[in-house]
Amino acid sequence: MEKKEKKFLTVAPFECAWRKDLKFREAGRGCVAFDAFAHNDVTVVFRENVGSQHYHYKRDNSPHYTVIIGSHRNRRLKIEVDGKTVVDAAGVGLCCSSAFQSYWISIYDGLISIGKGRYPFQNLVFQWLDSNPNCSVQYVGLSSWDKHVGYRNVNVLPLMQNHLLLWKQVDCGEYNGEDDGDEELENEKMGYEKWGLENFLESWELSDMFFIVGEEERAVPAHKVILQASGNFSLSSSDGDVVQLQHVAYPILHALLQYVYAGQTQISEAQLWPLWALSLQFEVMPLVKQCEEAMERFKVNKKLFDSGKNVELSYASSQPHSGGTFSSGHPINMQRLQQLHSTGEYSDINIYIEGQGLIARAHKVILGFYSVPFAKMFTNGMCESNTPEVCLKDVSSEALKAMLEFMYSGELRIEDTEDFGTLLLQLLLLSDKFGISLLHQECCKMLLECLSEGWSSPSGRGSYNKSFSIMHKFNGRGSRQIWQSNWAVACEANC
Repeated sequence: MEKKEKKFLTVAPFECAWRKDLKFREAGRGCVAFDAFAHNDVTVVFRENVGSQHYHYKRDNSPHYTVIIGSHRNRRLKIEVDGKTVVDAAGVGLCCSSAFQSYWISIYDGLISIGKGRYPFQNLVFQWLDSNPNCSVQYVGLSSWDKHVGYRNVNVLPLMQNHLLLWKQVDCGEYNGEDDGDEELENEKMGYEKWGLENFLESWELSDMFFIVGEEERAVPAHKVILQASGNFSLSSSDGDVVQLQHVAYPILHALLQYVYAGQTQISEAQLWPLWALSLQFEVMPLVKQCEEAMERFKVNKKLFDSGKNVELSYASSQPHSGGTFSSGHPINMQRLQQLHSTGEYSDINIYIEGQGLIARAHKVILGFYSVPFAKMFTNGMCESNTPEVCLKDVSSEALKAMLEFMYSGELRIEDTEDFGTLLLQLLLLSDKFGISLLHQECCKMLLECLSEGWSSPSGRGSYNKSFSIMHKFNGRGSRQIWQSNWAVACEANC
C-alpha cells in the first residue's frame, strides 16, 4: 500500500487532485480505497501519467479510465474509457451523500470492480470487463464535476491474490452445475468438520482492519475483536484501521497471527527475538512468555542452535478446535471478549428479530467461528454479506441472547426461573438451526439432568409436558427426530 492520506482533501468543481504517491505498484493492476462525500458525482480517474494541476477528464485525449459514482443526482454509476461512456447503470447500490461514504475501486487487466464499504475486496456491487484493456494506467486522480467533493483516508493497495476472488465472480456467472450439487455438498461437510478460527487467519472475509508489513508493504487482513481479546493492538473503532509495520518482516507477523488464530506456530531460532518484541509490543503475553522460555532453552543448550529445526510454540491449553470454544485452544482472554460483547465495541453486525427490533450488537467473525451457517450467510453474497444487519424470524429474544452469551463466554448460562424449560428447548432449537454443535450438546445434557432431577415431582411432570408440547410445534423433521431421541432416552432412564 502506498502512504495513507489522513488529511481531509477538497476537490473544486471541474478539477482533479493528483499525488505521485497515489500510484499502482504494477501498471494496470491495483486498488484504491477511500472515503468521500459529495452532493453529486464522486469521480476517480486512472491514467498512465500524473495529470496537470487544472486537469479535467472531459478534456483529456490520452488513454484513461473514469469511474463516476453518483452521477445524475446520485442515481447512476458511469464508467468512461477515453472519454466515451461504456457503462451507465442505475440502482447498483452506490450513491453519494453529505456524509462520508466508503468505496473501493480495483483494476486488473481491464476488469474494473467497484465496491462499497470500508474494506477492499468486500461488498462488491459492480464489475465491468474491458474487451480491449488498458494495461498502462497507473496513477489515481480524485476529481469532481460541478460541485466540491471531499476525500479522506485515500489508500492505494496491491491486488496480490485478491483479484482471483474478483475474477471468480465473472467466471461463474453462467454456471448451473446441478449434477455436481451432491458432491459439492459432501465436500463442504468434510470441510466443516475441521472448521475453526484458523479458517479466518489472514482472510479478507469478515476482516475489518489490516496490517501493512515489511518493505514490500504487504497487506495482511485481520479482525479487531480477535486481536483485542488476545492483546492490546491500540485499535480504534473508527473506519479504515490500518496498522503500519514497515520494519517488521512478514514471517514474524504471520507467526504472531497464527498463534492467535490457531493456537500454535513454528518459527526459526533467529526469528524468536523479533517475534518476542512484536508480541510484547501488542501485549500478547502468552506468546511473550513462550518466546522467553524458548530463548532461555537456547542459552542453556547451545547445541540447539545447530539443529536447524523450527521452534514450535503452542498455547498451553491448545486442543483440536473443531466444535470447541475460544478458551479451548486460543490465547484469547474470555473476560475481555465478553466485555467487547457487552459494550458492542468493534461490532459489525446488528441482530434484529422481526417485530421486536434490535436485540444485540455482535461480531461476524465470532458468529462465524461457532456457526458455519452464519459464516456462509456473511460471505456468500446474501443480503447479510453487504449490510451490517441481520433480521431473524420466529426466534425467541431470550434464547438468542443466551446463544450469544455462550458464544462469547464458552458457557451455557440460564437462570432457574419458571420459564427455564421453555427457554432451554428454544435454545436447543436455535443451536440446531445454526449448527452450533457444542451448544446443542450442552442443551441436551442440561435437559437430561433436569429430567433426572425433576421427573418424580408433580412440578417436574408439568414442566416436561409443557416442553414436550412446544417441541411438537417445530416443523424441522431432522431436529424433531433428535429431540424425540433425547426425550425417549430421558424418559426410559427415569421410568
